[in-house]
Amino acid sequence: MPKKCDEKLFSKIAKATDKICTIDNQKAQALSHGGNHQGFIADIEDLEFSSFLEAKKGSFLVILNEITDTGNIGAILRSAYVFGADAVIISGIKNINLEAIVRTSSGAAFELPIVLYPSTLDMIHELKQMGFGLYGADMNGTDVRKIQFSKKKALIMGSEGKGLSAKVKERLNAIVSINMAREFDSLNVSAATAVLCDRIINGQN
Repeated sequence: MPKKCDEKLFSKIAKATDKICTIDNQKAQALSHGGNHQGFIADIEDLEFSSFLEAKKGSFLVILNEITDTGNIGAILRSAYVFGADAVIISGIKNINLEAIVRTSSGAAFELPIVLYPSTLDMIHELKQMGFGLYGADMNGTDVRKIQFSKKKALIMGSEGKGLSAKVKERLNAIVSINMAREFDSLNVSAATAVLCDRIINGQN
């Protein structure tokens, strides 16, 4: 069954532009490269990475160290945006599919600066010089509710496969974890980021 755009959402889009046309589902699938278009497709200008210089002006940064899964990155962007992060920095890698991130972020990528910074250690050094407190996530860290966060702070999330390296950990102010009611290996990195952002912004209680 072909997908249709929600009527209320369509009404909002129609107020923003009159360049709207209806296409069949086969054409929609081709334009979205087989992705989930959710009933509408937009032709937009290419999104570009933001500068690290601008990101440093914020007070709450979310750093994704060697995380490459665009689905996770998109979900993290949504959480980071709603919990008030000033930017998301993708570090430890040289390239990432920004188009896929835009799609999986459900639009949050247009609202929140995204920075690509290949060297995590260089970035950490620079943030420390700027007065940022650095907090990394790890299952064996201190319960996040017991941490007193600095005014300027950066939350660093490691990849699901390797987590944060020893070199990164030794440069942090604290390593934090999420207290869980039941024993389990770990939360998905996007879910863990959402919980930690909430604890950081809305208090540890």
